[in-house]
Order: sequence, then structure tokens, then C-alpha cells
Amino acid sequence: MDGPLMGKDTSTYQSRNGRKTPFHIFLNDARLIFKRDELGLEIAQIALPAALALAADPIASLVDTAFIGHIGPVELAAVGVSIAVFNQVSRVAIFPLVSVTTSFVAEEDAACKMMSTEERGNENLEEALPLSSEMKNLPSHLESRYERRYIPSVSSALVIGGVLGVLQAVLLIFAAKPLLNFMGVQSDSPMLNPAQQYLTLRSLGAPAVLLSLAMQGVFRGFKDTKTPLYATVAGDLTNIILDPIFMFVFRLGVSGAAIAHVISQYLMSLILLLKLMEKVDVLPPSIKDLQFSRFLKNGSLLLVRVVAVTFCVTLAASRAARQGPICMAAFQICLQIWLTTSLLADGLAVAAQAILASAFARNDRDKAMATTSRVLQLSLVMGLSLAAFLGIGLQFAWRLFTKDVKVMQLMRIGIPFVAATQPINAVAFVFDGINFGASDFAYSAHSMIIVAILSIVCLFLLSSSYGFVGIWIALTIYMSMRMFAGFGRIGSASGPWKFLRN
Repeated sequence: MDGPLMGKDTSTYQSRNGRKTPFHIFLNDARLIFKRDELGLEIAQIALPAALALAADPIASLVDTAFIGHIGPVELAAVGVSIAVFNQVSRVAIFPLVSVTTSFVAEEDAACKMMSTEERGNENLEEALPLSSEMKNLPSHLESRYERRYIPSVSSALVIGGVLGVLQAVLLIFAAKPLLNFMGVQSDSPMLNPAQQYLTLRSLGAPAVLLSLAMQGVFRGFKDTKTPLYATVAGDLTNIILDPIFMFVFRLGVSGAAIAHVISQYLMSLILLLKLMEKVDVLPPSIKDLQFSRFLKNGSLLLVRVVAVTFCVTLAASRAARQGPICMAAFQICLQIWLTTSLLADGLAVAAQAILASAFARNDRDKAMATTSRVLQLSLVMGLSLAAFLGIGLQFAWRLFTKDVKVMQLMRIGIPFVAATQPINAVAFVFDGINFGASDFAYSAHSMIIVAILSIVCLFLLSSSYGFVGIWIALTIYMSMRMFAGFGRIGSASGPWKFLRN
């Protein structure tokens, strides 16, 4: 079992070093960072497929960007604004849903397995790994069998995801022009028509996007990140194949790119649903079994957090768009590369959340400490590696995205920021996974509000004074404050980390 096994390593954290501050969890057993022990293998089995799946969609967006960049800088800038609007509106719904789903499913799955163990005659399990108060309050009808079991959070996530997807599609279709105007694309701008076409068509795929990501949250809770990877790759390969066909063969331009993307999203959603139906019963026994109140309570906290996060990134794109198509085109390319590489660290965040949610549910503090230390150390190594790779590779690869000389000149300015911020981004994203795994949703929301307020002030001041460079300086400050907020929670040994004071 996890607790006694991991206790062998983490007990030395206290006995060998004596009383130490909670900050020492960041350096705990650093020599084991690459060790292929049980914890290392568990992290790798979750993180690697998750990272590939998370990176697949931005990579597909990069392919879209590369294809559209050969149409012209105006179309590239227009699609960049549309993607920013779609992604930021989507994140408002997706992020809270996926995050709480992963934690809830991990907790309920742990309850199912513990019940199954009890049925096999392990009468001492409750003393060895006592259930947390959260798990004791889970529905009593949780199935303990491993095939076609019913887990309430799965059905709840699917219903909420479907409803939110339809609402998002309606919002984006009917409010496309006002949203683009807010982003700085005015009625007399040459970007307006292609941007509105792309955003309206891509909005038709919103229900599929939210459903597929809700199901990815479910699979992450099961610690299964391979199934979402296969579905994502299938969908994105479809998108990449259909892009040039619709854009150049059928001469649909940016509309063709949007149509290809929508088709790929519905294919991805269908694959995940079929696989999920093999694993669990997706239909609840009754409406009363759905956990809307539990999702609403914790999801609303993350909703506040996501609004703050998305507003910062959206404001950065808006400030770039107001400086014209050339600036927006360069910003879009740099931002896509920045997000694609940074999201690789989200694979570690997913592993941290899934493992920590199970560990906290079992009151396995040794496992929680060991997991936190390992993923933080791995995130720093990953960030430094990405910084070196991008710093060298992007000096030769920017011509893949555009042939416009003015756009390339601005990209040369943005690339150092994209590379240098990778360690900061990696650690910040992993802290998100750690907080969610500990169900520390309130702190995540409140700290992000403070970070967002300070970042917004920096964006306005720096973009007004230094233009394109100022936007990237402000984004660097923004990610740095997110990282320090994570350090502060564990370093102060507060909230779910109070046990670090012992």
C-alpha cells in the first residue's frame, strides 16, 4: 500500500534532518528526482501521456497558424484574435469543470477500491489508511466492482459539460462581433470579417470541446491518461489532414481551418465517450444521484480563478491587437509557442493532482509529501530544459510560421521572453495541480485574484510605454507572481499543508 511503502523514504525527511521549515519539502530527497521507484513510475505513467495530450491541441493550433500564415498577415492576425477569444471563453467553463472532476473522480475511485478491498476481507484497512472526512461523505451506493461501476461525479461532469458547451456556442455565435470589438478589432479593421467567420464556425464545436475535456478530467481521475492521448491524437491528426484540403483545395481559407477543427473535436468526443462507457455506467440511477451542489461549490471558486487568469491573457492579446495586424500576428505566434511548450508541465500537474487527491483522501501524508517534492523538482528541470531548447531552436524555426519581414522582426524580440519564462511557467503550472490535488480551491481562487489585479496594472502601464516588449515583460511578471503564490502556501504550512509543521 502507498502509505507504508512511501513512508520508508519520507520518514527520513523528519528523522534524518530533524525539525525543518516547510520550505524543505522543495528539496526533500532531491537525489531521487530521476529514480525509477514506485512513485517515479506512477508519476511518469500519468504525466507523459497527459503532457503529450495537452501539447497535441496547441500543436494542432500551431499547424493552423502555419497554414494560415501563408495566406497573409491580416488573416493570421484575425485568426489569432479569434482563437484567443474562443480559448479564453472556453477556459472559463472548462478549467473549473476539468479540475474538480479529476479530484472528485480520484476520491470516489479510491473509495471504490477501498470498499472492494474490504469485501475481500481486509478488516484492518480503515485503521491502516483511515478515510478522510470528505470521502466519508461520499454517496453510500458507490459500486465497488471494477467493471461498469457507477461513479456520481462522472455523470455530473457529462451533464454539466454538455449544458455549458451549448451555452458557450450560443454566446460566441451571437456575440462574436462585440467580443472581437472588445479585443480591439473594430468595424473598419480588415481583420473583422475573417475573424468573425472563423470564430462563428469554430463555436459550433464548443459542445464537443467541453464534453471531451470533461471526459478527459474523468480519465485523469482514474489515473488513465493514455486513453485521452489516443483520442486527442486521432482528433488532431484529422484536423491536420483536413486543414489544407478545406483551406486550399476547396478554397475556403480561414473558414476551412475552422471547419476542420470542429470535425476533429466531435471525433475526439465520440472516441472518449465510447471508451468511457466501457469503463463506467454514465447514466445515473436517478437525478438525485447527480452532484450538482458539490460541483457548484468548488467549481465556483475555480471559476473566479479562471476569470482572473483568462482576463490577464485576453488583455495581453487585446493590447497587442490594438497595435495593429503586424504586432498581433507576431504576438499570436509567440503566444502559441509559449503556451504549447509551457503546457508540457501540465502533464506533471495532472499527475500531481490525481496522486495527491487519492493520497489526501486516504490521509496518506507521506505519499503527499513525497509526490509534492518530486513533481516540483521535475518541473524545474523540465522548465530549464525547455528554455535551452527554445532559446536555440527558435532562432532557426520562426520562418515556418510567416514570411512577413515585419512580423519576423517582432518575433525576434518575443522569442527571448518565450524561452526565459519556461522554468517559471513550469513550476507555476505544477503548483496549480498540487493545490487542486489538495482540494485547496479557495486559496487558488483568492491568490489568483490578487495576482490578476497586479498583472493587469502592469499590462496597462508597460504596454502603453514599451509596446510589444512591455506586453511580454508584464506576462513574465504575471507568471512569476503565480509561482510565488504557490510557494507561499506550502512554505507557510497553512490550509491542507498544516501537517508540515509537525
